[in-house]
Amino acid sequence: KKKVILVSATPLNNKPEDIANQIYLFQDSRNSSLEVSNLQSFFRKHIDEYNKLKKESDIKVVKEKVKQIYENIRVKVLEQLIVRRTRTDLKDHDQYRVDLDKQGIFFPKVITPRKILYKLEPALEKLYDDTISSLSHPSKGLTYNRYRAIAYLKPEKKKKYKSAELVSFQLAVIMKTLLVKRIDSSFHAFKQSLERFSNANYAMIKMFEKGKIYIAPNLGVTEFILEDREDDLIELILEKSETDPTIEICEPSDFEEGFVEGLYHDQKILHNLVNDWLKVQQDPKLDKFLEVLNDGLFNKEENYQQKLIVFSESKDTTDYLYQKLKEKGFNKILSVDSSNRKEKSLVIKKNFDENIPEAEKEDNYNMIISTEVLAEGINLHRSNIILNYDTPWNSTRLMQRIGRVNRIGTTAKNIFIYNFFPTAQVEDDIELEKKAIMKLQAFHAALGEDSQIYTPEEEFETFGLFDKNVEDERDERLVYLMRLRKFKEENPEEFKQIKNMPLRARVGRKNKILKDSTICFIRNAKRDAFYYCNADSSLDELTFLESAKQFEALYIEKSIPLHSIHHQQVKTAIEDFSKKVEEQKALHLKVDMSKGPNEKKAISFLDAFENLNITNQQEKQKILLAKKAIRVGKFQNLHRDINKLEKSQKHSPVKPVVLLEKLIHILSKYKLEQVTDEILEEVQQEFNFNELNPEIIISESFSV
Repeated sequence: KKKVILVSATPLNNKPEDIANQIYLFQDSRNSSLEVSNLQSFFRKHIDEYNKLKKESDIKVVKEKVKQIYENIRVKVLEQLIVRRTRTDLKDHDQYRVDLDKQGIFFPKVITPRKILYKLEPALEKLYDDTISSLSHPSKGLTYNRYRAIAYLKPEKKKKYKSAELVSFQLAVIMKTLLVKRIDSSFHAFKQSLERFSNANYAMIKMFEKGKIYIAPNLGVTEFILEDREDDLIELILEKSETDPTIEICEPSDFEEGFVEGLYHDQKILHNLVNDWLKVQQDPKLDKFLEVLNDGLFNKEENYQQKLIVFSESKDTTDYLYQKLKEKGFNKILSVDSSNRKEKSLVIKKNFDENIPEAEKEDNYNMIISTEVLAEGINLHRSNIILNYDTPWNSTRLMQRIGRVNRIGTTAKNIFIYNFFPTAQVEDDIELEKKAIMKLQAFHAALGEDSQIYTPEEEFETFGLFDKNVEDERDERLVYLMRLRKFKEENPEEFKQIKNMPLRARVGRKNKILKDSTICFIRNAKRDAFYYCNADSSLDELTFLESAKQFEALYIEKSIPLHSIHHQQVKTAIEDFSKKVEEQKALHLKVDMSKGPNEKKAISFLDAFENLNITNQQEKQKILLAKKAIRVGKFQNLHRDINKLEKSQKHSPVKPVVLLEKLIHILSKYKLEQVTDEILEEVQQEFNFNELNPEIIISESFSV
């Protein structure tokens, strides 16, 4: 009898799995209460199609295919679940628009995003190209061996780590992507990241030269080595090794041939890159930024309150911009990041929040330069201009950033968005623009949007309840709802008569195409389904929209007798529906008696090892007692130690057998046998299955 509402500002971030996983929180993935009963099969197809598009180079093709994928997800699944109103919906429907007018609320227009491009001088362009090649070339470029250490371990050492090659490869790709993104963000940020990589690589070489290599992904090994604090590092490793199975102390002989050679190869490249970039004093991107600042961003015709919001993903970049702008005479700037957001919150509110009383407003600052910490949860709408100095990896952040100024209460008529676009070299290497388009077009197609936020090429649409375009198929479901509402208001007696029709109502109709078939609507307290029974009695489940199109008839249409196999077809549909009910009857709700999320997390971790085939009977008994101890709260630190173990191997997974050994070692420290007399009985709670019996609501058969 319980109802669940999931409230989300970002239901879709990256891929179809985002939507699927949210639905799986409340639906059986293989037997849902939605019109698509097997959600797992449905989403698997669309996930595979989406993943194939990552290899497609034509952005137009990508955009069209993404649109098709998410429109299908919207029509087949989301329309049954989602309540969403865009601002266009509110403005276009009288019921909402009149209310907005009474409150004096209006929405600004989001102007088509504007691109900012910058050029490199020939010498700098050559260095840029050479750098991209050094970062990316498969044979002459960086090996990123510093981040692939566990993959190069010899078998007896490597067996401790689960998926060592895959984890190492992913870390190397992440580091490469980070460097390429940093060079797009700002030359300053790139230099900082390059120097940090060089230091980390040198620290690994230094460990080899000393004969001891410390693999401890959860500890800051590089800093200890570079600061010659090896004694402190060893002490920390000894302290953490009991609960952190990822820690390993190796010798050079423990590594396969090619690892240390790769480190020296990378150090030579990094040394040259660091030196070459230290000589670079020019910054054409900053110069272009200063140019648009002076020529347009503070133009009163567009920016009438003279306030600007600048975003970058990199703190190195925001710090750099703040310093350079101060040097150029821009003195009313706030620089905000995670380290100072809290202390700056009141100043931000007084200078950039339109909703506060006039008496509290200040004009001490006219520009904010911020990392993602101000991308959500704050009003900045005394400004109506956003400038994205670099492209977020997660494009949903673009929408969140713009939402800071595109808010109720703004006095601006227009919102302006400026985006620095990646250079061709960066785009070719990591396809930032393509990835952003894929994600944003997905959002537009699946959920509806009323403006462009990244490029003029985006197709945006709104699929709200009151969309004007009733001819468009994407709005047909909602059009039926509006027609029914209108019918109910204008014909209350007829509506009540229809509502009071008995169950199992049925009718025959003429239709040559659907000859000898039947459509029926069946439901119980948990789910409902529209079945299409073919002439050969095979079954298809239809969506509401597909069914409504067939049920719809003019009032002058005359009924005909049911065809001879109508009842058999309805019986076949009920048997299929009942089969799914029986499958549900096998499910039970198991009440978890643990006290909170940390206890539940520990129990879940223990469950995984209880079911492993490498766990012997004695170990299973110990795990069972540990679960019961957590449930009765016998040992305060037990669940904490287990969670520490689980957390320690996330970044560098180890083999299950090694993890099990560490787990049993932890459990052995506790006198679990004391729990025996305090065991809580497991509570089983069954569904009320009387409510699951199917009922035929309505059916109709088709004959010539």
